[in-house]
Formats: sequence, structure tokens, C-alpha cells
Amino acid sequence: MKNTVLKYGLISGGILVAMMAITMPFSVCGNGTLSMETSEILGYTSMILAFLLVFFGIRSYRENTGGGTISFGKAFKVGLFITLITCAMYVITWEIVYYGFIPDFADKYAVHVIDGMQKKGESPAAIAEAKKKMDEFKVAYRNPLFNIGMTFLEVFPVGLLVTLISAGILRRKPALAT
Repeated sequence: MKNTVLKYGLISGGILVAMMAITMPFSVCGNGTLSMETSEILGYTSMILAFLLVFFGIRSYRENTGGGTISFGKAFKVGLFITLITCAMYVITWEIVYYGFIPDFADKYAVHVIDGMQKKGESPAAIAEAKKKMDEFKVAYRNPLFNIGMTFLEVFPVGLLVTLISAGILRRKPALAT
């Protein structure tokens, strides 16, 4: 299992890291060519594409190690480990990018949120409350543990969902002897 998990986890994580490296210079954090919304769409699309390797990793394990059979639990375990490797690579990359290149990301994100509220015509009270929450967020986001946790929670649910779906689709019981 270790070889399959490492192979597919590293490829999946590599896809996410590559997409981050490609899109980051064009995002709000770079030259601003891509809007925050477009960056989010590209980000989650690349997550789904990267996590497709969970499916292929489980299938590879089923065919090459399981003799064509795999239980839901074993498939889930394989998929979860692939997901965790992918998430670790994503988080490590974000921490390097954030602390090394865009330590003002939280400020830019806060401006984006407040501007969006103003464009929607939100009330001054709602905007003031959002500014207060954004100020609290900016302070919390400087804490590496909080930052790591938020980054992990950005990507892990996508991987977990793909893992559950893949384990359900790929489970296969051994054929009964006749």
C-alpha cells in the first residue's frame, strides 16, 4: 500500500503545487490579472483534478495488490492516505508562498471581502461588523498553526469527498466460489 499511496499522493500533490505556482503570479497576490473569484474557481478545479488521482490510486491498489477486490474500508484507507499526502504538499507550499512571498495576503483578502459587500450595497453596520471580523482574521492568520489549519481545511474536504465517492465506486467483493 505504501508505494501506491506515495506514488499517487505525490503526483496529486504535484498537480496542486504546479497549479498554485502557475496561477499565483496572475492572481490578486501577483499582478491582478485573475480576480479572486477566478482564482478560487481555478483553485478548486485543480483540486478536483488532482484528487482524481485518489480514484486511480485506489483502482491501482485494487488491481495490483488486491487481486481485483477491495473492501470499502481498505479503499477508503488508501484514498485517505493519498489525500493526506496531497494536503500536506498543498499546505507546505502555501506556507512557503505566504510567509516568503505574500505575507499581506490576509490584507488583500479582507479588502476583497469588504469591497464585495460594498458593491452589493450591504448596510454600513454589516460592513463595520465584517471589518471587525476581518481584522480578527488577519491577526489570527499570522499565527502559523491557525494558518496551517485554515489551509488544510481549504483542501481536505474536497479530497475526503473524492475519497468517499471513489471508495464506494471501486469496492469489489471477491467472487463467490461455485
